[in-house]
Amino acid sequence: MSGRIITYKNKILDGYRLERDKALALAGEPLEELEIAANEIRRHFCGDVFDLCTIINAKSGKCPEDCTYCAQSAYHPTQVETYPLLSEEKIFQDAARQAERGVLRYSVVTSGRKLSDGEVDQLCGTAERIRESLPIRLCISGGLLKEEQFRRLRRAGFSRAHNNRESSERYFSKICTTHTYEQKVEAARTAQIAGLSVCSGGIVGLGETMEDRIDMALSLRAQGIHSVPVNLLNPIPGTPLEHMERMPYEEFLRTIALFRFLLPDSAIRLAGGRSQMPDQGRRCFLAGANAAISGDMLTTAGYTVETDLALIRSLGYEPGYLEDK
Repeated sequence: MSGRIITYKNKILDGYRLERDKALALAGEPLEELEIAANEIRRHFCGDVFDLCTIINAKSGKCPEDCTYCAQSAYHPTQVETYPLLSEEKIFQDAARQAERGVLRYSVVTSGRKLSDGEVDQLCGTAERIRESLPIRLCISGGLLKEEQFRRLRRAGFSRAHNNRESSERYFSKICTTHTYEQKVEAARTAQIAGLSVCSGGIVGLGETMEDRIDMALSLRAQGIHSVPVNLLNPIPGTPLEHMERMPYEEFLRTIALFRFLLPDSAIRLAGGRSQMPDQGRRCFLAGANAAISGDMLTTAGYTVETDLALIRSLGYEPGYLEDK
């Protein structure tokens, strides 16, 4: 293993926080050596707990934001199904099904800039019913909510808010122009003030550089975010990125490993794009990733909970909670 990798790995195990220039230097090191070292860092800080969650697309399409990758944007001529917020009964029944399959964390994901007060009220009722009946933790992806809305959701039973910042601050305007990077950061900060933990990450393969990915990871670290979904772009027909060249799997693996060096005690969560990976993400789970979203991914198919549970156990993991921070 290269001297640079060994030096930085050992320093991180002793509590050192890797700096930007050193992360950039590591990006050029041999991939397999990076993967091995990242896995050692993961095991040291997180053990063999694997944080598996599922999501429900609880409100779909007609989103007024212009995110270039997204099938749900009203700006793009895609074929995505559209519908308003699902009823309490539909969400509850799906959550019950996921809990029965062994899922420990369940996220209610909604399209649009933010939920209305009426939609927040409806989801609070749903969360209270789930909390009283099911052994599952709840997450909400509701957009750019206000502090009082976040507080109501937390009191009802949601423990975590999700709000991806997509990429670096520098690159964000190439992805979305209808809201700003700072609004994303502020929404996460507001959720934290309201007492929720935060899940936030982004998408790689949008045309950004490795520097952009490192900067995103550093911004998440600075904000104390410990659940970090990493999506691999799946170019969707009708979106501006439909002809984007797919990122080589090796480049994605390098990104995952570097995220572990930068975020040693976090849940680095494989999210969308796993269908493009030749091994279901297996190699990622030995290169620093220790969490995943299972099942359908909003507008694209994912892997089943059953196959994912079998996979992670075959790698020596056990499903559990990487504690909310």
